[in-house]
Amino acid sequence: MLKRVILALDRGIERASNYGLLVSGILILLMSWLSTYGVARRYLFNNPEPYSYEISTSMLLACVVLSIAFLQRQGQHLRADFLFNRFSKDSQAIIIDIVGPIIALFYIGIIAWQSWNAFMYSFQIYETSQSSWQEPLFPTKLVVPIGMGLLCLVLLAQLSRGIISLVQRKFLKIPRNL
Repeated sequence: MLKRVILALDRGIERASNYGLLVSGILILLMSWLSTYGVARRYLFNNPEPYSYEISTSMLLACVVLSIAFLQRQGQHLRADFLFNRFSKDSQAIIIDIVGPIIALFYIGIIAWQSWNAFMYSFQIYETSQSSWQEPLFPTKLVVPIGMGLLCLVLLAQLSRGIISLVQRKFLKIPRNL
């Protein structure tokens, strides 16, 4: 029963991180179209428009924040291999699956919490940009706690898998490669 719940939660987290990556990809495509449009208006028609740059900036933030959970889940983040490879395989597993997620949860949890507060404040006062068209900022500020919250879920899942794997290897004497 517990195993089914954990697997269902893991599939849900995987699906959410995949959607975050999909949204990031779509936003990159939209940013390229917006940039092309802005450049074409400026240089071909000598009629610059102020919107494409600001919209692209907001989309860039969303691209980065929404794709981080997928990258963490896939283990495609950066690490210092020249130092990391000097540890034993068991030590590497503990660092990657237990120590790393604990440290990351501390920092990412604070970012998620504080960015939620920033979003709520922006939403309550209907904060707008200082540009000529004064777009509301709260939708952009909402993306950060969503992305960081999703990353926290991925880190929690990674930490729980790491602890389960460590317990199984140490107490049940299961070799690491199984």
